[in-house]
Amino acid sequence: MSTDHQKYSTENQSDAIRKYATERGFELVRSYADAGKSGLRIEGREALQQLIQDVQDGTADFEVILVYDVSRWGRFQDADESAYYEYICRRANKQVEYCAEQFENDGSPIATIVKGVKRAMAGEYSRELSNKVFIGQCRLIELGYRQGGPAGFGLRRVLLDERGEVKAELKRGEHKSLQTDRVILMPGPDVEVQTVRWIYSRFLKHGRSESEIAAELNERGVLTDLERLWTRATVHQVLTNEKYIGNNVYNRRSFKLKQKRVANGPDMWIRSEGVFQAIVEPKHFQKVQAIIAARNRRFSDDEMLERLTRLLQRHGYISGIVIDEADAMPSSAAYAHRFGSLLRAYSLVGFTPDRDYHYIEVNRMLRQFHGDEVARVIREIAQHGATVTRNPVTDLLKINGEFTASVVVARCRATPSGRLRWKIRFDAGLAPDITIAIRMNTTNTAALDFYLLPQFEMRTKPLGLGEENGLMLDAFRFETLDYFFDIARRVPISEVAPW
Repeated sequence: MSTDHQKYSTENQSDAIRKYATERGFELVRSYADAGKSGLRIEGREALQQLIQDVQDGTADFEVILVYDVSRWGRFQDADESAYYEYICRRANKQVEYCAEQFENDGSPIATIVKGVKRAMAGEYSRELSNKVFIGQCRLIELGYRQGGPAGFGLRRVLLDERGEVKAELKRGEHKSLQTDRVILMPGPDVEVQTVRWIYSRFLKHGRSESEIAAELNERGVLTDLERLWTRATVHQVLTNEKYIGNNVYNRRSFKLKQKRVANGPDMWIRSEGVFQAIVEPKHFQKVQAIIAARNRRFSDDEMLERLTRLLQRHGYISGIVIDEADAMPSSAAYAHRFGSLLRAYSLVGFTPDRDYHYIEVNRMLRQFHGDEVARVIREIAQHGATVTRNPVTDLLKINGEFTASVVVARCRATPSGRLRWKIRFDAGLAPDITIAIRMNTTNTAALDFYLLPQFEMRTKPLGLGEENGLMLDAFRFETLDYFFDIARRVPISEVAPW
């Protein structure tokens, strides 16, 4: 949907539809509105999906569907998609009428032609708008302003007003509220800045690998900016991101019109150099890149298989995660691309997995993630002024001595058709008042979102979730756990008393 000062705001559309219905003697019995949702894809548009489902299931208790205009089905890049959804409704004997169009949707050749043109125009509008937004973002990058994404370890996002003066530091999850405000990166706490420089020193002067540096950081009790343990990948990111030398780089990856994620080549990157305060000497950064580039040279097939053989001998088994976490190894994606698949590469070094070792690695990571998340929840609750005790055997949390909570992690699985699925297994024996269910992302390396499920929603059998689960379940879905921490926060009676 559009912003509230435009003609496509939710309120304006509703008013126009009500007026249209009154003039023609229709009674409005149900409303389907996807407020604030992108019209580029049907994914995420729960109301439109519900409308189609109601029509197809025969549960729709109405005869006419009032639509503001043709573009409200969606600004799909394939104009036939919106026509398809209208056809589904008409096939079920549901009349479709457009309230703000200058033609009658009577099935005449003129109406068919006009609708086809308007559907194409709706898609073209999105393409033009996407291009204008991209040009504007590139301009801001060149001016030295940050465009999206977390700051990263050792850095902080800072908000500037229209005069370029510092307004405030943006915490994780916070966004600017005024269009005239801008965001830049600045050095974070001195302890983090020194840690970043220490990472570069260990890599350059002492020849430590990313894995060795990660192990040292974890031994010292240093956590990442996400308050998690360090891995080879997180150390590698610090060593290769140009923001640490003050460069602003954009468009490394693109997802235009929500069609396909693309990794762009360096020639397509938008960059502005030296616009942020550097916390690493550029000469040190360039030396690191030279070492990594030499290490990542193109290996021959024999060299790749030789390294894979040594890795197999060292671990006794191999998997995608084992390969990616190993130093001086091509990535698992490189093996899959070079030899057709990972299984093909395994067979060439004499390894036949009799079970899914990748699954084992993911389970190990999820167990570690679960422990980290439980610890984070405890810290956050304490920071909100509440008390919490943890059962060392079951990890059941008791907050303020009043209610209990359990943290469960749901791994992400892809079906053969590419759909994503999660399965939540409740701690039914513990009977917590609230189950904090964490849905993992597609790589099972980070949280996608959270479900706060009360005890009355608990089931003896696992709860299966898809990408979209309808209002009955998604009413309990949250992007962060801030709502839960607010529940735990102790509030003085004077703040809530009616007198």
